[in-house]
Amino acid sequence: MKEYRDHYFRKAKEEHYPARSVYKLKELDVKFRLLRPGMLVLDLGAAPGSWSLGATEKVGNKGLVLACDIQATSTTFPPQVIFMREDVFNRSAAFEACLRELGPFDLIMSDMAPSTTGSRFTDQTRSLELATEAFSLATTRLKQGGAFVVKIFMGPDIQDLLAPMRRAFDTVKIFKPKSSRAESKETFFVGLDFFQE
Repeated sequence: MKEYRDHYFRKAKEEHYPARSVYKLKELDVKFRLLRPGMLVLDLGAAPGSWSLGATEKVGNKGLVLACDIQATSTTFPPQVIFMREDVFNRSAAFEACLRELGPFDLIMSDMAPSTTGSRFTDQTRSLELATEAFSLATTRLKQGGAFVVKIFMGPDIQDLLAPMRRAFDTVKIFKPKSSRAESKETFFVGLDFFQE
């Protein structure tokens, strides 16, 4: 198990990503074809920046990634990434203005996770709160036909997110990347082909 974890850690270092999480996005992209040149992407929970960097590789110079996280990051981003320090539950007027000016988005992705407490119930509840807020943002900021990817810790209340996602997207999938740690409760819900009700 340790060797398995270290593989992605070493790979991230070798390929100059700030975290191993980039490989989860790459797997999601291979599976669901999420990213294309010229896309406008919103990256929630972006620090330290691996998902934003991975996304810019695919959207290219004509694309743009608006990235935000409650934590700061020392990652140096290419010019097509705008990083803002934001609390998703208490978004600033400047961030809201940026969402309005840039959007609607082709893809909204959230790798947000709560600070873990060691209590599985508490951690799952907080993960659901973050995922639900990301979904709420997606329903107001996605283009028709857009896609949404959100991390969630699996637990008894996942239907509280899955049910509304199934009403808002033509297709909803559940996917756990190979690069996720086997013992991790995290998985990803993927909504494809967004439509307004």
